[in-house]
Amino acid sequence: MLKCLMILFVLAVFFIFVLDKYMNYVTRSAIYTEVEKVPHKRAALLLGTAKYVAKGKKNYFYVYRIRAAVALWKAGKVDAIVVSGDNASKYYNETVRMQKDLIKAGVPKKYIALDYAGFRTLDSVVRAEALFDLKEYIIVSQKFHLQRAIFLARAKGQDVIGFAAKDIPGTKASRKMVFREYFARVKALLDVTVLHTRPAFLGDKVKVNYRK
Repeated sequence: MLKCLMILFVLAVFFIFVLDKYMNYVTRSAIYTEVEKVPHKRAALLLGTAKYVAKGKKNYFYVYRIRAAVALWKAGKVDAIVVSGDNASKYYNETVRMQKDLIKAGVPKKYIALDYAGFRTLDSVVRAEALFDLKEYIIVSQKFHLQRAIFLARAKGQDVIGFAAKDIPGTKASRKMVFREYFARVKALLDVTVLHTRPAFLGDKVKVNYRK
């Protein structure tokens, strides 16, 4: 029994390793790190995260995602930004916080659309098309997250690319996120191939205003 468990454990680790490398490989040409090289798309999908971490400290994943979205806007690479995040309660609202910081950085409120039910990356990409009519767009997040997001969006038939926000490698927060990502990738694969998972909520269409 112990030998069988060890074999299963080794196979599981090998599968996770291969899946990680596969997602890295199939998305490598779709992720941009320099704003000047990003092709123009009508909209960006900014994936949400908390603004603060423990004890009120800044979450630099958040800070750099905001900066990346603003950079796309100011470079004329997108004409609208859809912010997708978690609004689980009246005390926690990623989308509104991100909207406020985008406005402070110079993105007009008129061109920011809010998705309050982006509880998971899968929810965000499915709702992007189903509610906001985005089919061809730029996803904004850190590279490790973009690889999974692009994989999910493409599995749903969407034509997407990614713009990588600055990462914070070598930090405890980064190591924790990367570790979690291994298991999130397994769940993503199961969601689109076996479970056919749907978003927690859908709803009515939302009009996106585009800069002319």
